Formats: sequence, C-alpha cells, structure tokens
Amino acid sequence: MSKNNEENRKKNKKKIDQKKRKMQNAEAERKARLKQIREDFKAKEADNKSEQ
Repeated sequence: MSKNNEENRKKNKKKIDQKKRKMQNAEAERKARLKQIREDFKAKEADNKSEQ
C-alpha cells in the first residue's frame, strides 16, 4: 500500500511539474510576443515621425 501511494505521489508530482513548466513556457512566450509588438510599434512610430 505504501509503495503504491509513493508511486501515485511521483506520478502526480510529475504531472504537476509538467503543467507548471507548460504554463511558464506559455507565459515566457506571451511576454516575448508583447515585447516584440512594443518594439515594432516604437519602430513604426519613429518611422512615422521621421517621414513628417
């Protein structure tokens, strides 16, 4: 019984760790995408100002 509980705990921990890793990766991708959008916007604004 104890061994089975230990195995279940390990499986659950592994699943939770995978979910956490997936969430962290998604958050990092989201931040990178937002940063890129901001940089593109700033570059576009700079181009617009230089054209005027």
